[in-house]
Amino acid sequence: MSAKVQNWNEITIHSDKEPQLTENARIVLEKRYLAKDEEGNVIETPRQMFERIAKYIASADLLYGKDARHVNQVATTFYEMMVDLLFIPNSPTLMNAGRPLGQLSACFVLPVEDSMDGIFDAIKYMALIHKSGGGTGFSFSRLRPKNDVVQTTKGVSSGPVSFMNIFNAATETIKQGGTRRGANMAILHVTHPDIIEFIRAKEKNDALTNFNCSVAVSDAFMKAVENDEEYDLINPRSGKSAGKLKAREVFELIVQMAWKNGEPGIVFIDRINEKNVLKKIGLIESTNPCGEQPLLPYESCNLGSINLARCVVHNGGAASIDYELLKDLTYKAVHFLDNVIDVNKYPLPMIEENTKANRKIGLGVMGFADMLVALGIPYNSEAALSIAKNVMATIQEASKEASRALAKERGAFPNFPLSEYAEKGQEPLRNATTTTIAPTGTISIIAGTSSGVEPIFALAYVRNVLDNNKLVESNPLFVEYCKQKGIYSEELMQKVAKTGSVAHINEVPDDIKAIFVTAHDITPQWHVRIQAAFQEFVDNAVSKTVNFPNSATLQDIETVYKLAFELGCKGITVYRDGSRESQVLQVEKEKPLERPVLKIQPRPRKEVTWGKTLKMNTGCGSLYVTINEDEHGLFEVFATMGKAGGCAASQTEAVSRLISLSLRSGIEPQQIIKQLKGVRCPNQAWVKGGKIYSCADAIAKAMERYINPDAQQSESIEDMYKNIAETNGKGSETVMVGVCPECHGPLEFESGCSVCRMCGFSRCG
Repeated sequence: MSAKVQNWNEITIHSDKEPQLTENARIVLEKRYLAKDEEGNVIETPRQMFERIAKYIASADLLYGKDARHVNQVATTFYEMMVDLLFIPNSPTLMNAGRPLGQLSACFVLPVEDSMDGIFDAIKYMALIHKSGGGTGFSFSRLRPKNDVVQTTKGVSSGPVSFMNIFNAATETIKQGGTRRGANMAILHVTHPDIIEFIRAKEKNDALTNFNCSVAVSDAFMKAVENDEEYDLINPRSGKSAGKLKAREVFELIVQMAWKNGEPGIVFIDRINEKNVLKKIGLIESTNPCGEQPLLPYESCNLGSINLARCVVHNGGAASIDYELLKDLTYKAVHFLDNVIDVNKYPLPMIEENTKANRKIGLGVMGFADMLVALGIPYNSEAALSIAKNVMATIQEASKEASRALAKERGAFPNFPLSEYAEKGQEPLRNATTTTIAPTGTISIIAGTSSGVEPIFALAYVRNVLDNNKLVESNPLFVEYCKQKGIYSEELMQKVAKTGSVAHINEVPDDIKAIFVTAHDITPQWHVRIQAAFQEFVDNAVSKTVNFPNSATLQDIETVYKLAFELGCKGITVYRDGSRESQVLQVEKEKPLERPVLKIQPRPRKEVTWGKTLKMNTGCGSLYVTINEDEHGLFEVFATMGKAGGCAASQTEAVSRLISLSLRSGIEPQQIIKQLKGVRCPNQAWVKGGKIYSCADAIAKAMERYINPDAQQSESIEDMYKNIAETNGKGSETVMVGVCPECHGPLEFESGCSVCRMCGFSRCG
């Protein structure tokens, strides 16, 4: 970075505008984005955060000979664009711009070469990227299949899926700057000999919990499916045929697994490379974790999204789209994202080299569903398809104009002569790609709008707070509409909160029902049609989840996969409601007993017991475990969460009661500890001496510490890695869809990730 850019903090922003944020937005910013001191105290306001970002990104203009006055104007423009919630960059830029880490990109793709050096280099590079706040995509298609020969040792290969478990275990140990969790994409080409094992790799919900998985399918494969033909498997080591499979049977297995729990998705790899303008440099093999950003090996991409809900204007009561504002925002956003490339701190030299050679950016949108509501247009309508195409075509054209203007001023991206743009005689561009539609999980919360191009997930829902008191959270646009129509009441909101939808509520007029459709009100075909409408005008890809009701059939999933291929999508992700919610504890039915059983009567509680309280740190917060005893030994356990209410607190209370009942019934404490120790949940905590895997695990370890306070409680690094490696794929952390483990709000499934729109919690895989 030049010395000039290091003085970015001297830039002045001339604006009196203050961020107008919702309560949820402030919670998310304080929890995940605002700067904190060493004790974890927030030391930055939202305004200061946006100023920091605007100044730092605007400072790139100094590299191109601009004076201080110009840069101050650019910084002010960037600042106002963000505080007006018109445009928000991806999360790493919000977190790291102008701060020591300085890594601003969300998306990375790393190659996995067919050698031990290549595999473990990829793991090391992945760790560095995750630590800096980025997500990584991998194609494992180059790895030789299971039981293939290894020349150097005369042994046999364990295959791609076995190595994926190592990547997964490494990801589990990394905290991404304390703000983002590790996320990966694993892709395997449909012609790989291990494709069946890969398709089944996440058959159990607790396997490969840090990966989203997608099968790279070719046009030839899809044709073979249609014609019910066999296709060749190819050994990537030798390039020779390794047998044949029936395409339809493989496709049906993909459908079956996706029906079961949403994975694997499908990536139409030939279509991605058909649109790859840098084929002379290389073919694309993988995408970022949510699938919207195909990249060449060692490329990164920075993303940002325009808030479409803020591009609706009202004239005399009639709502319309301000296309001039949309174009203006696009010009400014392209300038912003191109600047990010110059001031970014890259985790690896080869990533910096490739990123700057191609200068890919990904400008997308959020708030599409809210825009439609403001316009009074149903999401599942021809009018919505028309708006999707018009809006994205406007952004696509304006982004190319902005990129050409930057190329005249700053020069084209260095690999432009090798691009298809040059082959076709087009004017130079600053950026090889300009548009991408990302999920926008947390940045849409900051902007106070709907996520990406998804429909509204729920119009109202119940959140448990303060000892299971129920608080109804309602969509503000829906509340406003109901008040305008004179039908608003708390009773109505409570009724809506039972399902999140108004589709079957009689007192809601049909015109409101048509406009306020939710993700589950919309047929899967409309989900795909909207995705395809946006994809037509997007360089990269569109992140979109097709939501199915729990009652969906295998045929429903198959129809959507084929429709996505027919309509020109680059990939497809589905989720059948409830398919990832698993019963953690299962009890087998007891066999009929042949003789009477002695019934144990728990010993009564005396007025005086004694004990102590231990504070245990868990992934859900502080847990206070009180252990009491009487003259016969351990007698009872009470466990209280640092924050009250919600599923975590109620389940912890239930576990405590059962432990107390067991102790009073004469069960040995060590037997209770043995049953609970090691129980896992999605949120875990690193503590001195090892790891707390769940609240149940914390209670067990508190009991262990109480019984033997002098015993060594630590878990060695070797044991920890062994534990993680052994449990990945057969009993490790499950992905939780339903209730947020942090704030107890509802979780939405979006592009392979679980996202809470109350507090910004997210987990992919």
